[in-house]
This record gives sequence, C-alpha cells and structure tokens, in this order.
Amino acid sequence: MIRTRHRLVLPHLTRRHLIAGSAAAAGLAFAPRGAFAADPVKAAGIYTVPVEQQWVSRIHKAAEAAVARGDITYDWSENTSNTDYPRVMREYAEAGAKLIVGEVFGVEDEAREVAADYPDVAFLMGSSFKEDPAVPNFAVFDNYIQDASYLTGIIAGAMTRSGRLGMVGGFPIPEVNRLMHAFMAGVRELRADARFQVAFIGSWFDPPKAKETAFGMIEAGSDVMYAERFGVSDAARERGVLAIGNVIDTQAEYPETVVASALWHFEPTMDAAIAAVKAGSFAAADYGVYSFMKHGGCSVSPLGTFEGKVPAAALALVAEREAAIRAGTFSVAIDDDEPRST
Repeated sequence: MIRTRHRLVLPHLTRRHLIAGSAAAAGLAFAPRGAFAADPVKAAGIYTVPVEQQWVSRIHKAAEAAVARGDITYDWSENTSNTDYPRVMREYAEAGAKLIVGEVFGVEDEAREVAADYPDVAFLMGSSFKEDPAVPNFAVFDNYIQDASYLTGIIAGAMTRSGRLGMVGGFPIPEVNRLMHAFMAGVRELRADARFQVAFIGSWFDPPKAKETAFGMIEAGSDVMYAERFGVSDAARERGVLAIGNVIDTQAEYPETVVASALWHFEPTMDAAIAAVKAGSFAAADYGVYSFMKHGGCSVSPLGTFEGKVPAAALALVAEREAAIRAGTFSVAIDDDEPRST
C-alpha cells in the first residue's frame, strides 16, 4: 500500500499521516452514497494510544477506507495524553478539520467544552456518556459489539473442558463490561455451570501486565481466556490453553490459540458521520447503534485453523442465533455493570 505523508504545523503531535493511497476495505453498502459530494471532507483522528491498539485500529482502518474512496482527507495523532487532548482538538479545528474523530473516555467534559467553541466542526467521539443537545456538533459512539461477543461465548462454552474461563479487561467501563457480560451469557448457553475469573489491569495498553494477570488465571484453572487486551493471548499460547479475541482477528499470530474473535467494524459508523457532514445534517446523536450486527458493525471471525475443531452443535447454535439477531427476533442483553468473578 502506497501512502504519501504530509506534516502539519502541529509540533507537539507524535505522528501524523495524510493518507492518499489505497486502503484495505471499501465502505459498507448501507452508507447513503448519494449524500456524498465531490469534495472530500477534511478529517482528523486523535487517539490516546498507538493506532496499532485493537480498538483504535478499527477507527483508523475505517478512516483509511474512506480516504481510498475519496470521501475524506485524513490526518491523525496517536499517543495523545488526556491533558493534551483538548489542545489537540483545538489545533485540528483551527487547521480546518471539519470532522474530528477520537475517544474521550478520560476527558469527557473538556472535550465537550472544546466542541462548543467550534460549532462548524463535527466531533465524533468514543464516549461512555450520551449526546448532549446543548452541544449539537458533538456525537458519541461506542463499540456495541455485544452481539458478536455473545456468539464467541457460545464457541468458548463448547471448547472449555474445565468450565473455568478467565477474562482480562482494561477498565471496568460500559464498553468493556457489556462485552464481558455478553460473552459470559454465550458461554452459559452451553455451560450453565461455567465459572469466570474477571480482572482489569487499569490500562488500555499494557500487554505485559495483561499477560501476567492471565498467567494467574490459567494457573488457577482457566482453560479458555477472553482476551479483551493485548497480552492475554500470549499467556494462553505459552500455557497451552485457548483464547477468544476481541475487536480484531489475531488468529494469524496465534494459530493454535485463538479460536475465534468478536470483530468490530467501524465503517458503518464512519460512513454515516461522513454522509451527515456532507449533507450538512450532522447533529448530537448516539452512533453506537452502527456497531450492532444488524448494521454490519460487528461479526464473528472465521474459524480458520480451528475449522472442524469446534463441535457442530455449537456452530449450529451460533448460526441460529446470528440469523435471529440479524432478523431482529433475538436481542443480546446490554449490561453495562461491572462483571464479577463467579
């Protein structure tokens, strides 16, 4: 993939790219393509972690796809601290960005204050809170991929022998909690007697700490690990147990360890926001719905190296539930409360 690089006069940013080459994926068909004008929207991304981190990587990937279609130009910053975040927002707005996307979980109030100062800029931010009509240009999203997490739970329930599963998360916030609860519900479809070890490492990106936490759970008897954070699958591989991935598919790196993953597709969210900006209709709204399976916002990864190793009865139940979710006849519960070990 060929990229041209462009540096803005924003000296404190750690890394910036203007991406003009091809990208891996095109937008999903549901996007209102007729609303897209000829001129691309000037967009920017502000991330508190490296773009390789699984959650942010999905936003970054969707932005690259929009660049490849010619819908946006895209500049971005990674490893932006919470204390610097409002300043970076202002600098991108002053530089002419019309759509700014990122995650403000640690700087909610300050981010909304910045958005209020730039009413002509659309802000689409990952948030644990809802939209505020008082800031009409600030929309929120979250990765509501509980549908896919539930389905991978069914697979995990079929693959555990001990009935003990370990779950390592970053922080006990709604976007993590709901995925863990959905996973646990899926497991219990096949293992009503399942027990779970749950822990949070207090970081979005600390693979060594996640790995050490996972080691403790495996030593305590867990034979399937829910890898909400990087590092968990490394522990599972070293100890010879299985793992279920989250947000991205890492089976290529862990072919004998990662059975399946709940994938997040940010393209529906990004495309809806771009269409709204181009149509002049962007407003305070909750874009979280675009992560639901019925909108194409999540899916279960292919079994790959585990093809033929997951019991047929479990796969039949996964197929049945997935069809019902897509048809709207079955709903996965959204539980944002902090999960506990059982």
